[in-house]
Amino acid sequence: MPDDAPSAASTASGQVTYASAGVDTAAGDRAVELMKAAVARTHGPQVLGGVGGFAGLFDASALKSYDRPLLASSTDGVGTKVAIAQAMDVHHTIGFDLVGMVVDDIVVCGAAPLVMTDYIACGRVVPERIADVVRGIAAACEVAGVALVGGETAEHPGLLGPDEYDVAGAAVGVVEAADLLGPEKVRDGDVVLAVASSGLHSNGYSLVRKVVQVAGWTLDRHVPDLGRTLGEELLEPTRVYAADLLALARDAGAGVHAYSHITGGGLAANLARVLPVGLAATVDRGSWTVPPVFDLVRGLGQVPWDDLESTLNLGVGMVAVTSPEGADAAVAHLAGRGLAAWRLGTVTADDGAAGPGVVRGSKGVRGGAVRMTGTYRTT
Repeated sequence: MPDDAPSAASTASGQVTYASAGVDTAAGDRAVELMKAAVARTHGPQVLGGVGGFAGLFDASALKSYDRPLLASSTDGVGTKVAIAQAMDVHHTIGFDLVGMVVDDIVVCGAAPLVMTDYIACGRVVPERIADVVRGIAAACEVAGVALVGGETAEHPGLLGPDEYDVAGAAVGVVEAADLLGPEKVRDGDVVLAVASSGLHSNGYSLVRKVVQVAGWTLDRHVPDLGRTLGEELLEPTRVYAADLLALARDAGAGVHAYSHITGGGLAANLARVLPVGLAATVDRGSWTVPPVFDLVRGLGQVPWDDLESTLNLGVGMVAVTSPEGADAAVAHLAGRGLAAWRLGTVTADDGAAGPGVVRGSKGVRGGAVRMTGTYRTT
């Protein structure tokens, strides 16, 4: 650049600055100040340093007590549920959706989550809004027992609208190799248990939002069957299961062999991922009553049951596969922690039969089979 060329840093009229490009670094600093206390509450003695470092530090010396520690990692977002939060201008619950989607994938293999980081991209940094999102993430991390050790807020003017944002996160956990859960432990005769969801969780919102749009409903519409507004129901936070299911896995009397997190793809596709080739789980659709929000989506959009079943959790947030002897103890254990659970079905040899309601493997996993039988019950 010639010495006499105008500088982009100049404040003279007509010159370009970072602020005029739409990025407010002072607002970013203010957001950090507002969230610091909530983040610090997730830090135990294993976390070194505080908010603002280039990297989060976690003392992993406790892993020396493991014979063969396996690190488990997961990353996810919350999909288009953020559009509901933005439309309602309610941002303190979406963090539970993010943490649940990430740490409850980790707990599937029996791993305890250790550290988590988050990433927020937005069109404009509104400090109070960003702080609300992160406070929610931190509160959910406390529930899960995971340290929030780092994060990033990026302002993307021109790419996202001023009031738009998206969130993502990643976590790392650890499990002793001998305690690893999964297909290798599942046996013929095992029992399949459901653990209730808190609602839609964070999957299938593209379908749900399309149904609401086509029906012409507004988020502030009161829905008697739900006992609250449509928006309040759609924004119900994802239940974070990690601490409860880790405690169950450590209960020898429960005989837990595998878990499955019921997210995108629905119950059958996700359960098939944790079954070994040669075994099949038979699930009775009539073993529970589908919560009203799912039947509302079906009725409003005339959504076929098979499409609903392969998209939404229909009231089952997690599945546990246990030994026959441990099933009742597992249900009682979860009830003691405030989680409703019930028997979905059993695991038997796979007879190779195909047809409607049968899924074998999913998402690239060559797994076992799941047979969905019976008819759903609604209120």
